[in-house]
Amino acid sequence: MKNIIITTHEELAEMIDSSIARRMNPLKDLINKKLNPQKKNVTVKEAAKMLNVTELTIRNYVKSGKIQASKIGRRIVINLESLENSLKEVKSLKYRR
Repeated sequence: MKNIIITTHEELAEMIDSSIARRMNPLKDLINKKLNPQKKNVTVKEAAKMLNVTELTIRNYVKSGKIQASKIGRRIVINLESLENSLKEVKSLKYRR
């Protein structure tokens, strides 16, 4: 140790608190982002490009209820989280003969 610091109890406590806060704030921000992610919405065109299908296919999936979407004015907006959940979900199929 090169430097010796002479300080009062209050100053030492303040230095320790500021040092801990400086290290903990980025971790708190990261935890908040993971626990409360921002909702990202995409349009039908963007969703079609992501899934490599046509826009009509996405509109048909929204109409049939396979993908949950909401309308803002005349525009159909799809939440990315609900889109991913609908892709993960596997529905049972009934085969007819």
